Amino acid sequence: MQNKPKYNLFKNTKYALDGLITAVKTESSFRLELLCSIFIIAGILYIDTTLVNKLILLITGILVLIIELLNSAIENVVDLCTKEIHPLAKNAKDIGSTAVMFTISLHVTCWFFILIN
Repeated sequence: MQNKPKYNLFKNTKYALDGLITAVKTESSFRLELLCSIFIIAGILYIDTTLVNKLILLITGILVLIIELLNSAIENVVDLCTKEIHPLAKNAKDIGSTAVMFTISLHVTCWFFILIN
């Protein structure tokens, strides 16, 4: 592959941080989920439960952010390929959104079962 640079820890970290900055600047859903994660982390620290339960809540909360970033990447690639409304482009975006929805549902379900326990 021509455009694949040689691995460099510092450059790759900069690319990752550039991606995070871009997501915060351009993706309203990611900004909202990032804001919610502040309150979620506070809630995790506040509730009286086991360390394992707190880790489950933290991991599923971070998973929401990760899947949202992947969904945003999919949407950007689709927009790069076509500006037209195409059934396959719609499917790709909808499936990415479904992944985010399932991850949020998983996180909420974990909260539910941990809180009622």
